[in-house]
Amino acid sequence: MQHKSLRGLLKLNEPLGPYTSWRIGGPADKYYRPADSQDLAEFLKTVSIEEPLVWLGLGSNVLIHDNGVRGVVLHNLLPAGEPTIITENQEKKVIHIDAGLPCAKLAKYCAKLGLLGAEFFAGIPGTIGGVLAMNAGAWGGETWSLVKQVEVINRKGERHIRYPSDYTIGYRKVAGPQDEWFVSANFQFEMGDVQQATQKVKALLRQRNVSQPIGVFSCGSVFQNPNNDHAARLIEASHLKGFTIGSVQISEKHANFIINLGNARATDVWQLIQHIQAVVRKDHQIDLQTEVRLIGF
Repeated sequence: MQHKSLRGLLKLNEPLGPYTSWRIGGPADKYYRPADSQDLAEFLKTVSIEEPLVWLGLGSNVLIHDNGVRGVVLHNLLPAGEPTIITENQEKKVIHIDAGLPCAKLAKYCAKLGLLGAEFFAGIPGTIGGVLAMNAGAWGGETWSLVKQVEVINRKGERHIRYPSDYTIGYRKVAGPQDEWFVSANFQFEMGDVQQATQKVKALLRQRNVSQPIGVFSCGSVFQNPNNDHAARLIEASHLKGFTIGSVQISEKHANFIINLGNARATDVWQLIQHIQAVVRKDHQIDLQTEVRLIGF
């Protein structure tokens, strides 16, 4: 029974596929979508410390097992307010950003102000919370190089301020205190001019549209780029473009994308991932590491 003070949406055995960009995933034992930040804090207080808790945002970088997820899936789609300027001078501005803000909106907001450094966010199909959790990046930019501080919430519904020094940050990896999740962050950007920033965003979007499959069910890049190389180049060099297992296929346009052709299963994706790793290891003596987050495996 749902706690009387909670105002969000609670469902049992809720299929998770519709909430992911891959459109793949079995049911969650319990699914909760909070109504607002206060409701989120109240809900967290009701979750037993022994009960597994998984956070889900836009679902753009996850592969959820066909058997689903045990415990609670908290679908954090809280409305994000507009970014706000905290401090500024002639050279830099610090912007406060809610974790639920889509990355593309941040890129457009910064471009309008002539702020430089946020352009790469235009091509990332996730939220600020998601990119903070994995130090996402593209075209030479990385999330945590811009972060001044973050606000987190724990399983008790308590909020704290943390700094980059509280985390171990690497390529597509962020390790920090357990059982905490990002709710907002302060980012610092350099001042430029509106035309310069806007042109950079437009150029990156054109490059993405030319080089990546758009309008299909995918999770974005599946593998991390090895040092001084690109996963897509290695996969293509192994003649794997277009290779298919079940209803999943390595994109003909960009070899680091795996496409759901319509009725894909997580097990098919996982088999294709393992096949790619085995072939690239054999052909190039390189172990490709996944960038996608596995849930329920």
